[in-house]
Amino acid sequence: MQKTAPPVLTLTQIYTRVLGNLASERGLAIALASASVVIGVIQLAEPILFGRVVDALSTGSGAFPLIGLWAALGLFGIGASVVVAVIADRLAHRRRLAVMADAFERAITLPLSYHADRGSGAVVRAINSGADSMFWLWLSAMREQLTAITSILLLVPTAISMDWRMALILATLAVSYVFMNLLVMRKTQAGQAAVEQYHSQVSGRVGDVIGNVTVVQSYTRLAAEAEAMRGLMGNLLNAQYPVLTWWGILTVLQRAAATITMVAVFSIGAVLAGRGELTVGEIVSFVGFAGLMIGKLDQISGFVMSLNRQAPTLRTFFALVDEPDAIAEKPGAKDLPLVQGDVRYEDVTFQFANSAQGVFEITLHAAPGETVALVGPTGSGKTTTLSLLQRLRAPEAGRVLVDGQDIADVTLNSLRRSIAVVFQDAGLFNRSIAENVRIGRPDASDADVERACRLAEAHEFILAKPGGYAYVIGERGASLSGGERQRLAVARAIVKDSPILILDEATSALDAETEAKIKRALDRLRENRTTFVIAHRLSTVANADRIYVLDKGRIVETGRFVELAEGNGLFARMVAEGGFTVPKERELG
Repeated sequence: MQKTAPPVLTLTQIYTRVLGNLASERGLAIALASASVVIGVIQLAEPILFGRVVDALSTGSGAFPLIGLWAALGLFGIGASVVVAVIADRLAHRRRLAVMADAFERAITLPLSYHADRGSGAVVRAINSGADSMFWLWLSAMREQLTAITSILLLVPTAISMDWRMALILATLAVSYVFMNLLVMRKTQAGQAAVEQYHSQVSGRVGDVIGNVTVVQSYTRLAAEAEAMRGLMGNLLNAQYPVLTWWGILTVLQRAAATITMVAVFSIGAVLAGRGELTVGEIVSFVGFAGLMIGKLDQISGFVMSLNRQAPTLRTFFALVDEPDAIAEKPGAKDLPLVQGDVRYEDVTFQFANSAQGVFEITLHAAPGETVALVGPTGSGKTTTLSLLQRLRAPEAGRVLVDGQDIADVTLNSLRRSIAVVFQDAGLFNRSIAENVRIGRPDASDADVERACRLAEAHEFILAKPGGYAYVIGERGASLSGGERQRLAVARAIVKDSPILILDEATSALDAETEAKIKRALDRLRENRTTFVIAHRLSTVANADRIYVLDKGRIVETGRFVELAEGNGLFARMVAEGGFTVPKERELG
């Protein structure tokens, strides 16, 4: 079933959501907003006092009280602005890191298909750029925008009370700013969305290439990849230039409107003063009003321009945060009790969206301590079947039981704590060897880690590394050989000590001698554990208690190695094509 695209957030909705992320520190945010309003009132009072000082000086009346009040308000406004700026900056930094952490936690819970569709580079950009955009919006709102809005809202009635004709000039300026901004926003909306799309493509390409830099170098792809990147950046610039042109036009129009306004204030003010309808001080106040309004309108205009530019980035960020869970935990889900390891699939079906692939009517059983193997051609559904056991996917029909309990009714953490996995790709982090081994059990002692590494035949090569267990292995274990990486993955599963074990081609990266050693370690590990083995090499499943043969998502054969190999089915053909001999004697465990 195809997912319905979520509605596109408007600028107002985006801004509301951004401000909503300040809710955890609502009290401080409200205090800063109140202080910004006070600062706006003070900034409006200054041109009024300035005009009255001029009138007082021209008439010879006492100007010093007005000058003192003007100075006091000015100094207070400066001090308040500094305090608001510092506190707002700290608040914005805290919230930026908080939303980054929340988005990171959300991203790592999303299914592999989400990351595969977008690429790790694009996901990283969505988190970083979205958090940076919100930081700027918070800071701008608390330090500038509320002050600017307050000043403008109070300025208009104040100006009207002094002289409606001069106030009309200021109102015309405000209306022209609104009209010009709306025009340019409408002209650049589609272009800015395209710019963000190209930015995501560039970030995705960078992550893709850097993640495969060995392949790029080995296949002499340096020039080709650099050229492809320049092509993407060319597309980005082609989309960016028209947007920049419109914003440049807006700046010119705003500067022209501001200049015309100042000329009009002086000209009409001079005419009115000549008639005796306006004092020189009032003209000075209106000049101050015009300067204040131009400055505040520039601030608001710049804010709206930036909000419009960053809207696609924020939409991408919120889309990530709002991405629905692939697997939702039921309300009131309970932890699995101590797991014995009895696993059953009852007529389980799962089909990939917009595809005929999946698994269909899977029924299988693994008793506690048994080793069950899943074999079949590539794409037959082996990995998908076991992903259902881990609830990385949810069945559309049927159910999976652990110790008689439907895993759909238990918490994901308790389920996954009960399962250890050794993947075909070791999946190592750019951390120390000890940290990688402890991934599944952070509280494991040094002795536990060393014991696991000895069982995985990894202890000797670890001691040969600089720093031993503290040796940092590089991104995805780049500084280790394939066999070394796989042995650490096995050690990680041993340390986790879970009652259910999944071996997904766990020995595929090892040479024959190391593979034999690892098999002995895994044999010991499998004792009293329910083990599922996914294998393409049939020699690795010869000792399984039961083999399920899958083809096109369905179980087509079930049995033990000897009986299946001596039959006439798919398994027998696979044995013949692989050149394996049927073992005469087998020992379990």
